[in-house]
Amino acid sequence: MRYEHAEDLKEKTKEIIKKLEMNHIRVDDIACIRSFGSSSRAIARCHALGKVMQKALGRKGFYVLEFISEKFDNQSEEERTKTIIHELMHIPFTFGGGFKHHDYVTRKNVDKVYQEFLRRNQEFFPEV
Repeated sequence: MRYEHAEDLKEKTKEIIKKLEMNHIRVDDIACIRSFGSSSRAIARCHALGKVMQKALGRKGFYVLEFISEKFDNQSEEERTKTIIHELMHIPFTFGGGFKHHDYVTRKNVDKVYQEFLRRNQEFFPEV
């Protein structure tokens, strides 16, 4: 496995957070990483710094969004955006190191949030 910081995905993630007003997510406490060489079936994963590690390091929550290059990079722009939204939806309002599970982060809920993102994107960039 090889990992690289993904500044392009960090910028896209910041844009999504801002437009969807996901104000509970502290942008400075999120990293976006591209991984290469994974045999996982996942397209992306959300990792959290758990409570015991936060205590040991003397810091608050931190999340890493990992995007598996072989799968993520081959998606359409729409699916990449939905994947980022999916991973962000795992982050709870407490931003405390926990996760919202797949009973909440469903395809249906992701699609609803994506439609809201498109609507808000239209407000920022109306067609002429």
